[in-house]
Amino acid sequence: MKMTSKTVLLLGALALSACTDPARLGGADATAGGAGTAANAGIVPGSASDPTSPAYFQQSIGDRVLFPVDQSNLTAEGQATLDGQAAWLMQNVAYTAVIEGHADEQGTREYNLALGARRADTVRNYLISKGVAGNRLRVVSYGKERPAEICSEEACYAKNRRSVTVLAAGLTG
Repeated sequence: MKMTSKTVLLLGALALSACTDPARLGGADATAGGAGTAANAGIVPGSASDPTSPAYFQQSIGDRVLFPVDQSNLTAEGQATLDGQAAWLMQNVAYTAVIEGHADEQGTREYNLALGARRADTVRNYLISKGVAGNRLRVVSYGKERPAEICSEEACYAKNRRSVTVLAAGLTG
C-alpha cells in the first residue's frame, strides 16, 4: 500500500510538472524567445538546481561529514561542509534537520551507538555555534546499524564513520 501511494504521488507530480510551461504551447504568458521566466533560467523548483531545495542541499552543499577512526572531532573538511550547511539552514528557515550519527562495523553495538551519538552531537553543536537555532536540530544515533557501504575493508569503514544531516520542512517547535 505504501509503495502504491508513493507511485501514484510521483506520477501525479510528473503529470502536473508537464503542464507548467505555458510558453511551450504559445500561451499568453509566453515571452519572446522564451526568456525571462525562472523555469527558462534553468531553475526547476525542488530540483538540485533550486538553491532552496533539499536536493540542492544534499548535492551542492553536502549532507554528510566523515570522521576519523574512534573520533567525534571535526576535520577541517567537515567544518567546511558544516559551514555550508549552517549558511543554507540560516537562509532556509522553514527547514529543520535530523542529524544522524553513524559508525563503522568495528566494535560493539553499544560502543558504536554512543560514538554515533557523540558525532551527531558534535555536528549539532557546531551548527548551533554558527547561528542555527537549536530547536531546529535533532540528533539520532544509528551506530553501525545503517552502513552506507557493506564490506570489511578500510575504504568501506571510512564511508560509514559519518554524520548525515537529513532535512524536513515545517517541523519547527
